[in-house]
Amino acid sequence: MAGPLILVVDDEVNIADLAKMYLTKDGFEVITAEDGDEGLRLFKSRRPMLVVLDLMLPNIDGYEICRQIRKESNTPIIMLTARGDDVDRIVGLELGADDYLTKPFNPRELVARVKAVLRRFNPAPTPAEEADKERIMIGDVIIDTKQRVVTVAGRQVELRAKEFDLLTTFAQSPNTVFDREKLLNLVWGYEYYGDSRTIDVHVTHLREKLEGSHVKVQTVWGVGYKLIVQ
Repeated sequence: MAGPLILVVDDEVNIADLAKMYLTKDGFEVITAEDGDEGLRLFKSRRPMLVVLDLMLPNIDGYEICRQIRKESNTPIIMLTARGDDVDRIVGLELGADDYLTKPFNPRELVARVKAVLRRFNPAPTPAEEADKERIMIGDVIIDTKQRVVTVAGRQVELRAKEFDLLTTFAQSPNTVFDREKLLNLVWGYEYYGDSRTIDVHVTHLREKLEGSHVKVQTVWGVGYKLIVQ
């Protein structure tokens, strides 16, 4: 599977090709443009995750492209500037560029800068955020999907494997009506050829385990079941 899409806008084809080669080797998907018009067109049509943008371009220069991108998006931009031209770098950063590289540059440094900027915009989740992803909270029921532990109204309850999977399926889409066939496919798998009344039996057991909480498995007559909070 292709990695994040990077747009490289540079009228020096050899530089664009070199950047594309190194970024592609590192797992990125890369598209290139040789002038400002094409760069803006590709940005609007492909919506890359990051733009590597040369300042001096035919038709529309990098300053104007940066302005137009910033009118509608916070997409990270790394500007390419002439060596030692502090004014270019300052103006570029003031317009909203996130980083810059001076030409000529080491393509490995470009890859490192791209990764660093993307990390700032898409930081790794903290342990607390990871833990939140592993918990589903609905009403007074907490489901720890990693440890497969369920707490109902402050007390831990024991669920069998399929009861846990059934509750998790309901809790991931509360108030959504599931018919029996859908639940069989989601919880038991497409290879299951058992009786659909299996669902009714497990729902009965699940209701017993949820007693005393505000979370209920409601029957939708003629259709199936849904999880609600009362």
